[in-house]
Amino acid sequence: MKYKTLFGPIQSRRFGLSLGIDLSPDEKSCNFDCLYCELAVAKVTDTIKNPPAVSLVVDEVKHALKEFPDIDVITLTANGEPTLYPYLDELVDALNLIKKDKKLLILSNASTIYHDSIQQTLSKIDIVKLSLDCVSEACFKKIDRAMDAIMIEDIIAGMKAFRRIYHGALVIEILVIKGVNDTLEEMQKLNRVLNEIEPDRIDMGSIDRPPAYAVQPVSQDVLKELASVFENLPLHLIYKKEPEVRLNFSKDEIIETVKRRPQSKADVEHLFSKSAQKNLNTLLSEKKLIMIDIAGVVFYASPDIKQKRKKS
Repeated sequence: MKYKTLFGPIQSRRFGLSLGIDLSPDEKSCNFDCLYCELAVAKVTDTIKNPPAVSLVVDEVKHALKEFPDIDVITLTANGEPTLYPYLDELVDALNLIKKDKKLLILSNASTIYHDSIQQTLSKIDIVKLSLDCVSEACFKKIDRAMDAIMIEDIIAGMKAFRRIYHGALVIEILVIKGVNDTLEEMQKLNRVLNEIEPDRIDMGSIDRPPAYAVQPVSQDVLKELASVFENLPLHLIYKKEPEVRLNFSKDEIIETVKRRPQSKADVEHLFSKSAQKNLNTLLSEKKLIMIDIAGVVFYASPDIKQKRKKS
């Protein structure tokens, strides 16, 4: 069957096998004009022209669930920004009735998160992924190129308010661009704000698809250096190549590292030497470390992280 609003399934590195729903199938509809966007350049807008009917989307998803029974997530996205879809609340309710054991996921630029109505709608979604590339206004305007009325301080306040009412998995994505938001100072500001928001997971990477504008990715070494700034947050680095040198961590070093920042399974497989991985497995067997799954990504963490997450 040929679908108008669906694409995939595709294997997502971060969320599993995903069936995508494009809520703006006819043309790009976004209130950001991000430097790194993989879509063609288009005028910013806060509306979706000719949005597909809820009934059409639901009928297509019902059919696709029969065709692809093994998917992990149903992903609300768009040829632009999905929260601009005018019938989003109605659609979320309808999808929750038919998704069965699948998770409902939305990929948003967070531009509308300060609206109470959007917070209420997103609170009914299993996994909410919001972008936050900068927390300083100058950097935000440079990298995300939002419509004039959108301010980063409103987005941050909206994220904090949303976190207080949301009981699903909140994932924050940071995309780093060379010469724009790749400074330790900018990451330190992000670290402070993210510790106040308390997301369940942070995904951090750089450009891996041809961008709309002539901007460059940062190296893996720079990403790792920037990631070292973040404390008390489960941060998942998106890797593109194998490292030249793997790290030999003792048991004590692993414990201290994980206390400071939980390590994703990908981090361990990518960076830890075989002896360090053996030490980690010993710590797991001794129950000095635990494994937790956050929206489809496995982390190694200190046992007391469960108490911290309950309090938050």
